[in-house]
Amino acid sequence: MSNAPFMPKATAVWLVENTTLSFKQIANFCQLHELEVKGIADGDVAKGIKAYNPILAGQLTREEIDVCSKNHEKSLKLSKSNEEVIVSKERKKVKYTPLSKRKDRPDSALWLVKNFSKLSDGQIAKLVGSTKGTVALIRNRSFWNFSNLVAKDPVILGLCSQLQFEKAVEKADRRIKREKKLKEKLKNSKTTEEKLESSETADENK
Repeated sequence: MSNAPFMPKATAVWLVENTTLSFKQIANFCQLHELEVKGIADGDVAKGIKAYNPILAGQLTREEIDVCSKNHEKSLKLSKSNEEVIVSKERKKVKYTPLSKRKDRPDSALWLVKNFSKLSDGQIAKLVGSTKGTVALIRNRSFWNFSNLVAKDPVILGLCSQLQFEKAVEKADRRIKREKKLKEKLKNSKTTEEKLESSETADENK
């Protein structure tokens, strides 16, 4: 598995905004191009991407950041590899969700709707342990307690694992690509039909 941090671009945004690390250090840690990190700092790249705190996610320590900030020759290292985090969470296949976690479900659903709107209602419901109906209400802002919801990351809250989240996003990306290809195919097919009709009409008028 990759040693890149979870949500690398969002992590890079946070590191640019909250540390004095060099672009090269951030780029190497997040496995991005150095110019891409510079673009983030200049506001040309990652517009609209919400910063993701790697310290809260347990992937970096404040001490590690401080040490590397003082010596730009040093490289940032993950506190835990993604693989270790994923394996440890996947082993805890919790079937019963505590009451305290249940209260987090709508908040987490809102976070996913806001930051990963490409996920379907069914995918979000599965990730946070809710229902498609509830997610749909949150998406169209008609949930009974919508005004009191606070968007929270479901991975940090422990409602789903990084692996589950990443798989859901990958699945959504594949679905979007399929839909795009289908639209292009239908569009090309329609264009071909129009050309044929135009050709037939021209022949009839000769």
